[in-house]
Amino acid sequence: MKPCVVFDLDGTLIDSEGIWRDVRREFVQTHGGRWNDGAQEAMIGMRTDEWAGYIHDDLGVALPASAIAQQVVASVTARLRPPPVLPGADAAIRRLAPAYRLGLATSASLTVAQSVLETTGWKRFFEVVVSADVVARGKPAPDVYLRALELLHVQPALTAAIEDSANGIRSAHAAGIAVIAIPNKEFPPDAGALALATRVIENLDALDDTVVCGAEGLL
Repeated sequence: MKPCVVFDLDGTLIDSEGIWRDVRREFVQTHGGRWNDGAQEAMIGMRTDEWAGYIHDDLGVALPASAIAQQVVASVTARLRPPPVLPGADAAIRRLAPAYRLGLATSASLTVAQSVLETTGWKRFFEVVVSADVVARGKPAPDVYLRALELLHVQPALTAAIEDSANGIRSAHAAGIAVIAIPNKEFPPDAGALALATRVIENLDALDDTVVCGAEGLL
């Protein structure tokens, strides 16, 4: 069986964390809420219902969480057309696809993820796409990665995860997967999270078969 590489989406393949922040901040500020500087980092990795609840409970938006989620997701999806693909992302996917089965484990809603994959032409490369919305807990809990492993029918030892955030690194590590961290420059993971990564590389241009095999210990 081919080994697997499971990518995160936001901040790993597309430069979208700032878009999520801007949309959420504008939404909160125009709906009577109170934005704070740590809000976006707090929401990284949350499932849709979790961050919508956070906006309602912690940021003071009086709308129901379901309405918050619907409006924010619609705005983000619109702003991701076309998606801000990170340098080296397309080449890295194409470079790894012949040797590895690829999966996506994202905190974004399935609507957002599928829109990005279709717009970029990446859909054909990914065997499974798992949104945290379909599991019990978002990142840093391991649920989204455990579901990806289940759908791929692969053991953690034959899998590497590509992550940019502290919660993402912790999620993949908790699932028993070797993590290749590409630290997000705008929202960098803390030292404790980075210490859980098997490899830390600077950018997607450095992601190749040698790095993945080293992370998985396959060779």
